[in-house]
Amino acid sequence: MGRTFSSLHTRNFRLFFIGQLISNTGNWLTIVALTLLVLHLTGSGVAVGAVAACQYGPILLLSAWAGAIADRSNKLRLLKTTQALEMCQSFALGALAFQRNPPLTWLFVTAAAGGVLLAFDNPVRRSFVTEMVASDEIPNAVLLYSALVNASRIFGPALAGLLVVTVGYGWSFTLDATSYVAVLVALFMMRPAELRTVPVTPRGKGQVRAGIRYVSQVPDLWIPFAMLGVIGLLGYNFSVVLPLLVEHSLGGGDGTFTLVYSVYGLGALVSALVAAHRNRVSVRVIVVGSLALGSTMLVLSAVPNIATAFPVVFVLGVASLIYMTATTAIVQVRADPAMHGRVLALQSVLLIGTTPIGGPILGWVADLINARAPLVLGGVATISAGVWGWWTVRRLHVDEAPRPVAEPELSEVVEASGAS
Repeated sequence: MGRTFSSLHTRNFRLFFIGQLISNTGNWLTIVALTLLVLHLTGSGVAVGAVAACQYGPILLLSAWAGAIADRSNKLRLLKTTQALEMCQSFALGALAFQRNPPLTWLFVTAAAGGVLLAFDNPVRRSFVTEMVASDEIPNAVLLYSALVNASRIFGPALAGLLVVTVGYGWSFTLDATSYVAVLVALFMMRPAELRTVPVTPRGKGQVRAGIRYVSQVPDLWIPFAMLGVIGLLGYNFSVVLPLLVEHSLGGGDGTFTLVYSVYGLGALVSALVAAHRNRVSVRVIVVGSLALGSTMLVLSAVPNIATAFPVVFVLGVASLIYMTATTAIVQVRADPAMHGRVLALQSVLLIGTTPIGGPILGWVADLINARAPLVLGGVATISAGVWGWWTVRRLHVDEAPRPVAEPELSEVVEASGAS
């Protein structure tokens, strides 16, 4: 236990962890409630994909620029601003949902506003993790943060289901907005002098291109990113495919869907805690995770009823976090700290920014064929990406030793490649 939670001994990271655990649980209230609200207002898979596009489309357009801003900004100060604005956005969604007939257009507009804020908040929040702990604790802190996100995925959807079926959608959004108080209090309680601050990157031309060029020269980064482009587009869209599967193919309702999503989060949490204990990342784990994820998606597409869906969804959560935690951690462990914001922003573009394209496509496939078809398509795409990654790693003889990389070694990689 001490090894698994070792980075929580650092006061600033402990404050951040507690605040984000509460806030991320609230975020899932909004994600689940908004998806179900749009599904009930329209009954359309395309509409569910469209609201996901509104939520994550700005990441596709703005993340590269936002990552450069993160690298040249005071991250603690910028986080206080983005989190406060996101709280206002959740209050706005609550005000819309309390209306007798919520206007669909304004739901989409408000969701898009949240997407703009997320585009700036995401690279700052994730790269800030590495500034709160000592260099040898970075892998553990990154993996624990993944565990945090997935712990909130257990409680958030379950709480959203309870609120939706009892007091309505509006209270889900309002409670999410209130949860931001916890993270803002935690940020203001931090001690800036104890942060392991990375030197701020000065303004200059071509910083986004420099980030892309840097990734293209490091096999430990570009191989996972190439896989992520395919998997993010067609495989990792569970906020779209799971509600359609549960409510259109398995005959479940809102409560059933939120329970399914909570079981998915439980599997992901178990996987993340195991990864945090091991404190290791490698390209091989990413490849294995993608193959397991794709195979489980194919099994889920064939389940006959809700009862059999629960154990499969648990395994899906385990597989998804094996893949996603390794993909995220290898960026924060292997990439140069001065590039963290831009590299993480590029990763967000490939994972979340592809949702505006993949979400509507999968929703259209569900409307055209059935709600199981998107899982088949995503499973095949994810397995194909894994096979390509395995072949490429073997062909290039990429160093797959599962060890953390210290910061001096990262700096040497940058200097050797000429990317600095």
